[in-house]
Amino acid sequence: MSITEKDLYRDTPVRYLGYTNEIGEAFRPVIKKVFVHASYAVAITYVLADTADKSKKQYDKPEILGGGLRGAAVASGDTLLWQMFASVIIPGFTINRICWLSKVALKANKVKGPVAKWGPTMLGLLAIPFIIHPIDHAVDYAMDNTYRKYVK
Repeated sequence: MSITEKDLYRDTPVRYLGYTNEIGEAFRPVIKKVFVHASYAVAITYVLADTADKSKKQYDKPEILGGGLRGAAVASGDTLLWQMFASVIIPGFTINRICWLSKVALKANKVKGPVAKWGPTMLGLLAIPFIIHPIDHAVDYAMDNTYRKYVK
């Protein structure tokens, strides 16, 4: 049995900072845009911190094990691309479209009151747990067949 190091950015609650933009998107219909933008700032800061962490860890390894400057560059590119697509871009767009579509559907059906106001937000929040793993797997597949294929 081997002892593995716990990854602060992937194995602890810090990981949830990567999802703040999805929460911001879900609340977009009921909050000011500045708060939505701030949620993206938090998520992107998380992505950059994880990228720096992975790059430093790879740089500190011996070159024979893929460390050094080239290893750090590959690790930072991989982490930055994966995290931006899997944690920020695709989930943010997905939640934005779910909320927008639900708002359009509610309006088309002449739904008013609290359901019309909060329905899209609730649907967006409820969708988050269901979109995470499919998006992660799709981004893994895309990365394995593009970036990772060419840098290894």
